[in-house]
Amino acid sequence: MKKFGFIIGFILLSTLFFGWFDVHAMMQEEPTENGYYGTWISLLPPIVAIGLALITREVVLSLFAGIWIGALFIVSLNPFAGTAESLDLLVNALVNADHIAIIVFSMLLGGMVGVMSRGGGTQGAVDILGKFATNRKKGQLLSWASALFIFFDDYANTLIRGNALRPMTDRLNISREKLAYIVDSTAAPLAVSAVITTWIGFEITQIQNSLSGIAEQTTDPELAAQLMAGADNAFTIFLHSVPYLFYPLLALAFVLMTIIMKREFGPMYDAEKRAASGNGVIREGSMPATDTSLSSLQPKEGKPKRWQNAAFPVISVILVALYGLYSTGSAGLVAGEGGLTAIIGNADPFAALLWASFTGCIVAIGLVVFQKVLTLNEALESWVGGMQSMLMAVIILILAWGLGGVTQEIGTGTYLAGLLEDTLPLALLPGLVFFIAAVTAFSTGTSWGTMAILFPVVVPLAIVMGAGVGFAGGENYGILLGSVSSVMAGAVFGDHCSPISDTTVLSSMSSACDLIDHVRTQLPYALVVAFVALVVGELPAAFDWIHPVWGLLAGLVILYFILKYFGKDPEATAAQA
Repeated sequence: MKKFGFIIGFILLSTLFFGWFDVHAMMQEEPTENGYYGTWISLLPPIVAIGLALITREVVLSLFAGIWIGALFIVSLNPFAGTAESLDLLVNALVNADHIAIIVFSMLLGGMVGVMSRGGGTQGAVDILGKFATNRKKGQLLSWASALFIFFDDYANTLIRGNALRPMTDRLNISREKLAYIVDSTAAPLAVSAVITTWIGFEITQIQNSLSGIAEQTTDPELAAQLMAGADNAFTIFLHSVPYLFYPLLALAFVLMTIIMKREFGPMYDAEKRAASGNGVIREGSMPATDTSLSSLQPKEGKPKRWQNAAFPVISVILVALYGLYSTGSAGLVAGEGGLTAIIGNADPFAALLWASFTGCIVAIGLVVFQKVLTLNEALESWVGGMQSMLMAVIILILAWGLGGVTQEIGTGTYLAGLLEDTLPLALLPGLVFFIAAVTAFSTGTSWGTMAILFPVVVPLAIVMGAGVGFAGGENYGILLGSVSSVMAGAVFGDHCSPISDTTVLSSMSSACDLIDHVRTQLPYALVVAFVALVVGELPAAFDWIHPVWGLLAGLVILYFILKYFGKDPEATAAQA
């Protein structure tokens, strides 16, 4: 109740504060090229939401506070109209077809997990995995390696792995915070850097459109021809930029290093020490994004617990998702045009995931009913219970999207992107782009939105400043690649740190972890990796004679020594207690 009063009081005081500075007059300004309102005001809604969430741990109220503050700006500080506008923004977040697809996919997958749990399949799978994952280290290694089998989409990766692995990690006393970190920090980094993922088409299209756009504007025919040639080879530019994805690649490696070295630091160390000591896989008083305590999700007594009843639904989801990606991707291509990468890049991931989750539900229900483990009514009851367990996470997801709508409405991303347009040394461009992309993704909660905002700004800016002239083999090509990769890497980093990011919410949802606990434990790790990536990767990328592989190797060495000298073994500490 105190936290509720604190948030309401903060909102009222903030409104009075902004009114004292005559924000109303600022809102009457015409939109500028640097943002909808062209001022720092556009940063306040995400700052309010994120700050309150981290301070109070009340995610729902904090997110709504951020939406309400932004809505006040839209309606010139009329509190009644602002409340109505807040509700309109939430409705608009639900009207989006992609958002509805994600909600339905999440609910269906939750229903499938409910049937698997009630039918004993999850317990049977845990018993089988227990033969391989005999200790905490092996359990975490299995959790990390599982990302390689569902690399093609970050949403599928987080939701499937978190739900499937959680019973095993609970049995091994691995904290939910560590599971959420493993899931979150392997999903998007793989999706952004792998060649065959649902991200590839979007990334290539952004590069291609940015190059062709500036080619149409330039008056230099030779440069225009080079730019159009670069646009035609956007996939090659993307491939060349992959070694420059310092943060995603180092993040993947850092997760593995914490597991192998058995060392943690910061809030993650406290969480792992608590779990290793047997004091609970979640913090006392935490509010997990998914409720796994429902009676409808517990295995039915006296019935066999077969691992097949969990494995087959999950496998069917993966296979149908892959088929859906292939079928929707190939439908829009001319026969013989492009390869597998082009097909996946052209696919409709939301349709594929909906088909996959629906198939998983049918397979899960069919197995337990056919084997007479559950009656049809019991199976449907557990299916509804599984969807019910996802309700809080879905609410948080809708609020996060609503806040993203606010930031779009008042031009937060556009304002941040405009900061890049000032004159600066070419050598600093990759590092500055990484920073701006990270802040944009953190403030807006979307990596794709960040890339959509920054690519049209960064690529033309790099070209105008002299990067990538002649492209492969040309002058300052490395700076262009570093700038392109910095947009993607910074977007992933900011997304990892933000409590309003959809992948952050989905990771905590599938891992049944408190959202703020997940953010607080993951944030120090993400910041350390990002700092190292900036020092050994983004800044040296300005020099073509330094190959990015050397930067990656240097980053691995630095991260190793950071863990060695600043990390501690939570198991050893727990054993001594």
